[in-house]
Amino acid sequence: MDEDNKVVADTRESFGKGAARKLRATGKIPAVVYGHGTEPRHIALPSHQIGLILRKANAVLDLQIDGKSQLALVKDVQKDPVHQVIEHLDLIVIKKGEKVQVEVPVHVEGETAPGTIADLDQHTLSLEAEATHIPENVVVNVEGLEEGTQILAGAVELPKGATLLSDPEALVINVHTPQKVDLGEEAAEAEAEGEATEEAAEAATEEAAE
Repeated sequence: MDEDNKVVADTRESFGKGAARKLRATGKIPAVVYGHGTEPRHIALPSHQIGLILRKANAVLDLQIDGKSQLALVKDVQKDPVHQVIEHLDLIVIKKGEKVQVEVPVHVEGETAPGTIADLDQHTLSLEAEATHIPENVVVNVEGLEEGTQILAGAVELPKGATLLSDPEALVINVHTPQKVDLGEEAAEAEAEGEATEEAAEAATEEAAE
């Protein structure tokens, strides 16, 4: 567990939009923690620290609530659509050793064969992983892969302890040669159309003068 994910949480007593606005003005984010049969707990978290933690997918927080430690997984992040400021967090209680279902980003590394590109069809994979050992991403190496190579979800190497929940037949990587567009022909056609338009305009001007 990353020490940086230890967050001191304040218990919230006031609710509503006005209270949330005042809270955010003091550098705090309203949040709710629920799960495992516990009553939902309304808390306030330091916004700057949370912003740094949330740069990683599937962040697990070690909440310090009233002096007691509580592990929680970030379930939902609500942001202001204009300013992208975090407005509210939904957190779900987790326990060490239990398995959770998460969406993990796919990271592509390496270069395919010359003249080809690798299209990423699945940006995330659904995995089951231990709550306190959720992988940041799954890595797919495309080094030297030839045109026509396809990598399915079932062939992706998963981090230790993780199990694939996505369809194993889902296409993740497709290696192909990008289509070439002959700009020369298109430019010639556009030029010819332009000349024809100019000739028509000149003819119309001459007719009007006569």
